[in-house]
Amino acid sequence: MQYEDVFRSVLRAFPTAAVISTCGHISRDLFNHDDRDGNFYLVGSMGMAAPVAVGVAAARRDQLIVVFDGDGSFAMNTGGMLSVAASGAKILHVVLDNGVHGSTGGQRTMSFQDPVSAALAFGYRRAVLVDSPDHDWSSLDTLPAFAWAKVEPRNAPVGGRVVHTPHELRDRFAQYLSA
Repeated sequence: MQYEDVFRSVLRAFPTAAVISTCGHISRDLFNHDDRDGNFYLVGSMGMAAPVAVGVAAARRDQLIVVFDGDGSFAMNTGGMLSVAASGAKILHVVLDNGVHGSTGGQRTMSFQDPVSAALAFGYRRAVLVDSPDHDWSSLDTLPAFAWAKVEPRNAPVGGRVVHTPHELRDRFAQYLSA
């Protein structure tokens, strides 16, 4: 399964979700796959996607928020899991696991032996392993929820960089949330 398969599947299941993506290649991939006002790309903020989602959820309790995290970025701040779980917010935390720090040269990442059980132990209401682009997302009917998606390491050049400035990203995302 490729990153784009997961993006396509999640965005089809939750078309009005606000989306927060971690730094590096995942933000670049999402930007090139489907740039929209409801996407907030964390350029240069490794490990902070989940905590940022909690902050957004505090301001917009009614808004579904999808977090696209990477396994390396996720490992940088596992405390973010506690924040998401304790928030009780409408957050779907999707970790894309390719087994490497793709944005920094392909160093191997260290992973949970059983990320689904870990997420449940941290307090997520639902947690699943995603191994198919045809995953049925309706099983995550109680939020916050966690999905560990196994994806293939990149075998093609990464797409173009996010062209929006941080101020532009902030402003368009805020406008999306207030609509």
